[in-house]
Amino acid sequence: MAAKFCVAPIRRLLVSGLIAGSLLMAPGVFADTPDDWEGLNRRIFSFNDFFDWLFLKPVAKTYKRVIPGPVRQGVSNVFNNVDTPVTVVNQFLQGKPREGFSDAGRFLVNTTLGIGGIFDVASRMGLPKHQEDFGQTFGVWGAGSGQHVVLPFRGSSTVRDAFGLVLDAFTNPLRFISPAEARYSTYGLYFTDVRVDLLAAETLMGDSWDAYLFQRDAFLQRREYLVLDGNVETEDPFLSDDWEE
Repeated sequence: MAAKFCVAPIRRLLVSGLIAGSLLMAPGVFADTPDDWEGLNRRIFSFNDFFDWLFLKPVAKTYKRVIPGPVRQGVSNVFNNVDTPVTVVNQFLQGKPREGFSDAGRFLVNTTLGIGGIFDVASRMGLPKHQEDFGQTFGVWGAGSGQHVVLPFRGSSTVRDAFGLVLDAFTNPLRFISPAEARYSTYGLYFTDVRVDLLAAETLMGDSWDAYLFQRDAFLQRREYLVLDGNVETEDPFLSDDWEE
C-alpha cells in the first residue's frame, strides 16, 4: 500500500467541513430531520434499488455462496480494521481521548497480532470496537442534520452527513492503495462485503409497506443513536436480533 500524503488538501477539506457544519447549526439532532426533497429522494431511491437488483445483490449472493464463511469473516475483519483510524481521529475531535487511545491500541493489536486485521484479537483482549465518523463529529459539535437526502449508489444520508462523507472518504486508508487497479478492486470487494451483511435485512424491508420510509427512518434512528452514543430511548436498529439470519 503506497501513498503520497499531502497535508494541505486535508486542511482545506477540514475547514470546508467545519464551515458547512456551522451553517447547519440547529437544535435537536435527527428526530426532526426534514424530508422536503422526498420526491427527488424517492426517484434516486428507486434508481439505487434497481441497480442493487441488477448488479449488487447478485454479486453479493454469489460471493456469499462461493466464499467460505471464515474467509468472508476475515475479509470483514480487515475492512473493519481499516476503518479504525477514521474512528480514532473523530474520537479525539469529539473529546473522547480514552476511547481514542483504546481504538488506537485496537488498531495496533489487530494490525500486528491479527495479521493485518484478519483476526480480531483485540476484542478478545477487551478492546471493543467503536464507530465514529465526521458526520457524527459535526453532530456532537452541535450541527443540525439538515435535509434528508438519498445519495446515488449509497442511500440515505443528510446534508450534514454528506459533508462528513467527503472527509471520511479522504481519510480512509483504502484511498491510498496503489496502483489504481488494486484500489478499485479493493473498493469493489469492500462494497460486496457490505452488501452481504445487508442481505438479512431484506426480510424486514419486505414486510414494510413503504420501503423508502422504512430505510429512511431506520437510517435516521441509527444516526441519532450513534451521535448520542446510545443515550436514546431506542436501541440501535442495526443491532437488532431481527437482522440476523
